[in-house]
Amino acid sequence: MVARSGARLIVEVNPAMPYVHGDCKIPISAVTAIVENHVPLAQIPPLPRTPNDDAIGAIIAGMVEDGACLQMGIGAVPDAVCAALMDHRNLGIHTELLTPGLVGLIKAGVVDNSGKKIHPGRSVFTFAMGDQGLYDFLHDNPALEAHPVEHVNAPHIIAQNDRVISVNATIQVDLSGACNSEYMNGRQYSGTGGQLDFVRGAYASKGGRSIIACHSTAAKGTVSRIVPWLDGPVTTPRTDTHIVVTEHGWVDLKGKTLSERARALIGIAHPDFREELERGAFERRLL
Repeated sequence: MVARSGARLIVEVNPAMPYVHGDCKIPISAVTAIVENHVPLAQIPPLPRTPNDDAIGAIIAGMVEDGACLQMGIGAVPDAVCAALMDHRNLGIHTELLTPGLVGLIKAGVVDNSGKKIHPGRSVFTFAMGDQGLYDFLHDNPALEAHPVEHVNAPHIIAQNDRVISVNATIQVDLSGACNSEYMNGRQYSGTGGQLDFVRGAYASKGGRSIIACHSTAAKGTVSRIVPWLDGPVTTPRTDTHIVVTEHGWVDLKGKTLSERARALIGIAHPDFREELERGAFERRLL
């Protein structure tokens, strides 16, 4: 993007970086200066999975058909989904983030990208983050391609593949279905990322499903993630939210009234908070 803008472009060259195929090259004529930096790449070890992660992973894996095309976010829940998909076949990958969990599916032969309509036979991503094993697998591997984010995250591009399954985490879901995935404890926790892009692209895909997943509680069970009102900004509007999953089950919010949404979400909240959520729903005049 910087190269196309005509701005001065200083690039860092590091031999530890994997060579990546796809539409991700910068013409040398666009480079103003090169800085050599021989340092190890930052590594993100996988988070330990909990029984709740595995329960959510099993629920979501049950919604995935053979031949589906995957997008996964970061964290223990998407890793648990990948682990639960090991018995599937002919899956594809079109994702903003390439993770060790997705690489594990490729190595196991679960992913072959044979059913994709766009970039068939290739796992497509826009950035990668993980351990050294991921970087080694990525290096000079023609089965994987990096493409610009404006291509990978464009909903009309995402929707060209059939049966897209988008799995993203959130911090809070309110009783209308709106999701806050970026604000926590009074401060900005992350950016919006590509969540809304893939929520819309997956739902527009033929046979696709957009899934928002979270534990039913946070702070060691003292706080409900399903709330009457969000504490922060709306990352995914209620009108876009499709399927919400916790360890207590899943609900499809499409086509439901506000009252039906509230009752459905209370049904997958932690039992300790359901009575409180019902009071909140009455205060919001949702019930």
